[in-house]
Amino acid sequence: MFPYELVELTDGENAVRITVRSAESAELWEAEITVQSMFVTGSALLMLYPSKLQEWAKALDRLAAGEDATWMESGNGPTVRIRLDGGYDCPEAEVEDESSSMVTVRVPIALEGDWVADHRTRLARFVEEAGTLGAGDGLVGRPGRDGPRGFSVTSGRRPS
Repeated sequence: MFPYELVELTDGENAVRITVRSAESAELWEAEITVQSMFVTGSALLMLYPSKLQEWAKALDRLAAGEDATWMESGNGPTVRIRLDGGYDCPEAEVEDESSSMVTVRVPIALEGDWVADHRTRLARFVEEAGTLGAGDGLVGRPGRDGPRGFSVTSGRRPS
């Protein structure tokens, strides 16, 4: 099951990904969030647990309704914001690591197709394969239904 690509917002040039790397316990997973663009690349480790997965499902519901969404705004790890109407006539994703590195990275991502439905499917598949959340957990986003370690950043340019 691991690694598992839970979030993959990409247009081929810019990307925000959250990859679940391993299970720490039955309801705690280590994941890595990565931001890539021609200018900057950064990543941070984070811990996911059922309530964060439920928050992601709610964020996907807001995005499906045409609203911007914020995920993991708890103050103890990276926060992900998705704005549907970014500054470049396409959605933009922002990852803020205020609790550790105090770095914020925002990238435009020209998302195509029904990317919200794709992410609902990814979430449902992860929950099903992880086998830890019961059907009555309140988790939304099944198919067909509407401790960080810091953010490291490297510039896309090499020093001369």
